[in-house]
Amino acid sequence: MRSDEFYMHRALDQAHEGLAAGEVPVGAVVVDATGEIVGAGFNAPISRHDPSAHAEVRALRAAAARLGNYRLDGCTLYVTLEPCLMCTGAIIHARIARVVYGAAEPRTGMVESKANLFAQPWHHHRVIVQGGVLAVRASRLLKTFFEARRDSSDKTVEPRCR
Repeated sequence: MRSDEFYMHRALDQAHEGLAAGEVPVGAVVVDATGEIVGAGFNAPISRHDPSAHAEVRALRAAAARLGNYRLDGCTLYVTLEPCLMCTGAIIHARIARVVYGAAEPRTGMVESKANLFAQPWHHHRVIVQGGVLAVRASRLLKTFFEARRDSSDKTVEPRCR
């Protein structure tokens, strides 16, 4: 079996694809019990006009389609950023066995930063979680993206809603 770092590098590859597409650079991969990557995704809510198109959700959808089952028992999800509330719920419903993430998300993270939804007693499925894998690389990628975005937004003002 390959290491967590190997699969996190694949998730970082996905994050770089998102960056190239102008999206927030978060990437994810789903790995089955044999070590095969069965789903991958990067953030794409802007290009897909879909608020649920987070990297985790896209990777879960791809894995479920490939395996022919929405339940992804025995699979591990690798994601470059601590999952949010929506993604944590999707992970639980997909019955992912394990989540490995890179950087913490202090504003909206639902594993360690704001809450630990995986540890709540109201759902029956338990998820094993490990954070901090290649966290420096994942954090650096996000920091660089947002710094560049701030620099460009200082020059132009975009309308919010119409």
